Amino acid sequence: MSTSNKIFKLNGVIQHYAWGGNTFIPDLLGVENTNDKPFAEYWMGAHPMASAILETNDGPISLIDIINKDPETVLTKAVYDRFGELPYLLKVLDVKQMLSIQVHPTKEEAEKGFDKEEAAGIPINAPNRNYKDRNHKPEVMVALSDFWLLHGFKEKNLLEKTLADVQEFNILLPLFKMDGYQGLYQFVMELAQQEVNSFLMSVVKRVIRQKKDGDLTKSDPGWWVAQLFEDVDQIVDIDRGVFSIYFFNIVNVQAGEGVFQGAGLPHAYLEGQNIELMANSDNVLRGGLTPKHIDVPELLKHTLFEGIVPNILKGNEIRIGEKLYPCPVPDFAISKIELVGKRAYTNTAEGLEIIIVTAGGAILNNSIVLKRGEAICLLPDAVYSLESSGNCTLFKAFV
Repeated sequence: MSTSNKIFKLNGVIQHYAWGGNTFIPDLLGVENTNDKPFAEYWMGAHPMASAILETNDGPISLIDIINKDPETVLTKAVYDRFGELPYLLKVLDVKQMLSIQVHPTKEEAEKGFDKEEAAGIPINAPNRNYKDRNHKPEVMVALSDFWLLHGFKEKNLLEKTLADVQEFNILLPLFKMDGYQGLYQFVMELAQQEVNSFLMSVVKRVIRQKKDGDLTKSDPGWWVAQLFEDVDQIVDIDRGVFSIYFFNIVNVQAGEGVFQGAGLPHAYLEGQNIELMANSDNVLRGGLTPKHIDVPELLKHTLFEGIVPNILKGNEIRIGEKLYPCPVPDFAISKIELVGKRAYTNTAEGLEIIIVTAGGAILNNSIVLKRGEAICLLPDAVYSLESSGNCTLFKAFV
């Protein structure tokens, strides 16, 4: 395929994970969901497992293929020399049920972990495989709706208050005061299942009753714990991830606000829709709330054991109509573009950019109509102008 044309419509890949919602992504993309399947994620990138497809004059071609054929032209020499691939993956997420408690490794640790599992002969698609590649997986999300997530450990005084307020956790307070975050978290994560049940059974039964009575809000850990068990007829074994719901910050971000999550920061998405941009990796170390592989020693090895105050990103206006969400990594950047009335957004792509329309519609270079849910791929040096007759919101991913 010739890369003399530098602008292409891009079609992503839908992922039907069980935790996804049934309507948001189908509505965004304008597709039917006659079988009522969960539409969890929409991937727009060049991940080997699910590369996006470009609409070209030669027919549909995968983004990863055009990169592999001429990487220095498609990515720029600087990006190819540094990363060897498109270093980011852009997604839309619809979180209907909470995701697993998870931590991502640093680049250095990912390389070690990947090489170790390769040497051990663990197949790349094995369910007990922790490292699918040699990359780190920092990520930033920008909310498209009211969005809830768990994000890092609570500050010391807040966690002490939680341990004091929940009667069943009182016994853990001296442990936390003496051995800190790591001592506390390692203790609960290494408990035998029977001990987890005895710690949490009365907690779970109480919050189920409180939620039913309307005594809890989404800012309360108990609200989310109760939600886990709402459709369960008989509670047998309780997921140790419940401890994390109590120990971590519960963060609520509004549409247009963002959160960055770097290596080692424990987190979990709880509910809502967002745009997510991450390094091109699938390395996830899980600690609960999932039927997938959980490796507690590996999780503890990479967890950041400190209390944090969540930093909500509002976006910095870098030009009229464009806000940048600052991320402390070289792999990716994300901005939100808002077209109002006849105001145009004109730019020249410095590297490979992907832009998706999340609200309204736009005209690209006076010739290509972009509707809500449609995306474009811009190769380096592509000159482009976006206009809208009304209001339009777009998100741009770039290196």
